[in-house]
Amino acid sequence: MDLDLQQQIIDSTQAVFDTMLMMPLTPGICLSEKVYSFKNSISAMLGFAGDVQGMLTIHCPEEIAFAITSALLGIDVYEVDADVKDTIGEIANMILGGIKDGFTELGTQVNLAIPTVLAGRSYRVSGMDDAAWTTVPFYLDEGEFLVELKLKTPK
Repeated sequence: MDLDLQQQIIDSTQAVFDTMLMMPLTPGICLSEKVYSFKNSISAMLGFAGDVQGMLTIHCPEEIAFAITSALLGIDVYEVDADVKDTIGEIANMILGGIKDGFTELGTQVNLAIPTVLAGRSYRVSGMDDAAWTTVPFYLDEGEFLVELKLKTPK
């Protein structure tokens, strides 16, 4: 498979933020180390399977999640609630939908699962450690968030 995963993450994330949120963001340099621990954050995970399998995860500090929710729903948000969790799950779904289009163009079929969202003062996210991974930081006025794609080919 000849798909530039970093560029797919950047292109899909920028498209979602440009068209759905009208929020300018800047991609950073792909991380060289995995990030497992998060504080005062929200993470949305969305698995996929088919010709390849994997998981897309978006990790947002609360302030970023509030800004994204406010931009999408047009309401002020000051606490983690169902609207915030649903919004971050839907953003993950839209980003992975764009990446899925890149796979489809190469003839690679994937089916998306339903997002799972975690939120908390301190938590750890791990799994699929044997998969290839690409993590891209993105910067908004409110700070930094991460989009991570884990990918492996079924045996």
